[in-house]
Amino acid sequence: MGILKYTQYLYLLIAAAFIFDGVTKLNSPGENPWLSFIIAGVSVFMFFFRRKYAKKFDDHYKKQ
Repeated sequence: MGILKYTQYLYLLIAAAFIFDGVTKLNSPGENPWLSFIIAGVSVFMFFFRRKYAKKFDDHYKKQ
């Protein structure tokens, strides 16, 4: 269970990479940056989702 605490931060790293990709596509003509921003948004959502459930599972195991 120890490594699962750190894998949630991988989603933030992915989101930062796709935000950077979206900004670079936004500045170049003829490119469509919206898919990169959508993927970044989903990655941020998954970070908070995994963080919430990791805390829930930790609290459950502490009660036992």
